[in-house]
Amino acid sequence: MTTSEELKAKIFEDGVEFIYAMFVEMHGKPCAKLVPVTAIDNLLEEGAGFAGFAAGPLSQTAADPDILAIPDISSYVQLPWQPNVAAMQCDPTVEGEDWPYAPRIILKRALASAAEQNLVLKAGAEVEYSLLRRDEDGSIRVADERDVSSTPCYDARGLTAALDHLTTVSNHMDAMGWGNYANDHEDANGQFEQNFQYADALTTCDRLIVLRLMLHTLARRQGLYATFMPKPFADKTGNGLHTHLSLWTADSDEPLFHGDDDQRGLGLSEMAYHFTGGILNHAQGLTGIVCPTVNSFKRIGVGPPDSGATWAPSYVAYGGNNRTQMIRVPDGGRIEVRVPDGSANPYLALAAMLAAGLDGIRKAVDPGEPNVDNLFTLSLDEIDARGINALPPTLLHAMDALEADDVLRSAMGTGRDGDYVDYFAKVKRAEHRSITDRVSPAEIDAYLSLM
Repeated sequence: MTTSEELKAKIFEDGVEFIYAMFVEMHGKPCAKLVPVTAIDNLLEEGAGFAGFAAGPLSQTAADPDILAIPDISSYVQLPWQPNVAAMQCDPTVEGEDWPYAPRIILKRALASAAEQNLVLKAGAEVEYSLLRRDEDGSIRVADERDVSSTPCYDARGLTAALDHLTTVSNHMDAMGWGNYANDHEDANGQFEQNFQYADALTTCDRLIVLRLMLHTLARRQGLYATFMPKPFADKTGNGLHTHLSLWTADSDEPLFHGDDDQRGLGLSEMAYHFTGGILNHAQGLTGIVCPTVNSFKRIGVGPPDSGATWAPSYVAYGGNNRTQMIRVPDGGRIEVRVPDGSANPYLALAAMLAAGLDGIRKAVDPGEPNVDNLFTLSLDEIDARGINALPPTLLHAMDALEADDVLRSAMGTGRDGDYVDYFAKVKRAEHRSITDRVSPAEIDAYLSLM
């Protein structure tokens, strides 16, 4: 659909009665108004109005004019779990101008800059999530009480127990035209992954927002929680958002990351290596965007983990089909960045990774030879001897690195209150303080009678 008249015809054909006019704030929370289709003309011409300060971190106060969210017609999708409702992702504006603190606006600006270089970023995402129950005392547990195996990954029995849920999600993905191609029980009890085909970066982000909404809705109907929390259980694998990236030409849609004559044997082009080098060079600050919560740093961490406790990277390194790396090359023509977790805002994450990668291309950064070792089993002394850096240990360390990264600072843009990076870091430092200021049961156990 390219015109409002085509959209209206599609709405009528689908039998849709209501539209979710949606956008996300910094944390990735979906914000929406439910608009009856009888008001579609007003929605398309004027947008949906929101008091931005109430929606979440968007650098607005109660004294600011409304955000008007302008729908992107191309993002229209009927919601198969509620077929009388459709959704459109929107671009937040204030007084007729794109609002620079809106994550979708930030990504669109980054993609437009790449397009000026005849480049298009395409992305795929491995969406991991946990199905949980929450008890009256606030504690959480795996939804399926029989899902207790110490090695649940790919277990057909665990898959079968969740078959109704998984097949429903799969069918809904296909109904929306996403091309679901795999569904599996992941490495933690109660953890699943459901994959859909890659697309241009903006489309993939829009789909991730709809997918999260769908999973939350379907779980809630069963009295469950679907969570993308990076580390809901200390002793179980965390929820990642492994992101597959490649660049293509904007004018002819030709892939640019494939290299038939790759001397390193990974099937990558010189451009792909430079892009990889850029992401590695900016890994410290980038982590603050793609691992944006206190809980994120319980998923990544230095040192050899217990088996089955993590598939998350700890170090700034790349390699071939080796899942202990920050960047894996599963096959020629694309790279997989394994740092992002389920709490990442996909729009901000892809904008930041694109900026880092393009900086690597500009500077012709050589990432060096790929690592072939299992980084989880190398000693810390050996890691240090090879000059391999660790990822930031906490959200505060990541914020320090993010604020010091001029490339990411430029990519995230500037608003009325200064650079977005500074606003982001301010919100995240306050988040860190609000959580770590609380006294945990573990602290009581460790320190009550220690001295």
